[in-house]
Amino acid sequence: MFYHIALEHDVLLHPRYFGPQLLDTVKQKLYREVEGTCTGKYGFVIAVTHIDNIGCGLILPGQGFVVYTVKYKAIVFRPFKGEVLEAVVTQLNKVGMFAEIGPLSCFISHHSIPSELQFCPNTSPPCYKSKEENIAIQPEDTIRLKIVGTRVDASGIFAIGTLMDDYLGLIH
Repeated sequence: MFYHIALEHDVLLHPRYFGPQLLDTVKQKLYREVEGTCTGKYGFVIAVTHIDNIGCGLILPGQGFVVYTVKYKAIVFRPFKGEVLEAVVTQLNKVGMFAEIGPLSCFISHHSIPSELQFCPNTSPPCYKSKEENIAIQPEDTIRLKIVGTRVDASGIFAIGTLMDDYLGLIH
C-alpha cells in the first residue's frame, strides 16, 4: 500500500558546502540519502514530495560538520499481510517462484501455487504450466498474488505470497 507521510532526516554537511547554495545542497543531499531506501517502520521511500522545514544547523564539536534536521513529506510503499498486489515474475524453479512488486521481492512456494500448474524445467524458458497448456507462467509475466507474510530485514522488506485464492494468478 502507498502512503503519503511526514518524515524527518538528519543531513550532515561538510563546511565546504557553506555559501549561497547551502539550502539547495541540503535538499539535494536529502533526496540522495532518502529516496530508494527502506525502513522497517515505514517501508520503502519512493519519492520525497515536499520539504516542510530545514532546521537550524548544529555544529558538531571538534569536527566542523553541521547537522541539519529536515522535515519532509514522502510517498512510501509498505506491504501488509493479506494485501493483493500485481507483481512481475523474475525467477522460476522447482521450489517456487520469485516476483517483484516495485522494490519488494516476494517468494511464492510451489505449495502456494495451484496444483494444476506444474513446473516444466525442459521448456525454454522454464515455466509453470497447466496440464491443458492454456496457462503458462514464465519470467517477465505479470501475476496477481496475495501476501501471506512479510519479514523486515536491515536491508529491506521481503514477502511470502500465494496464488491459492480466487482471482489470483496470471494476468492476461
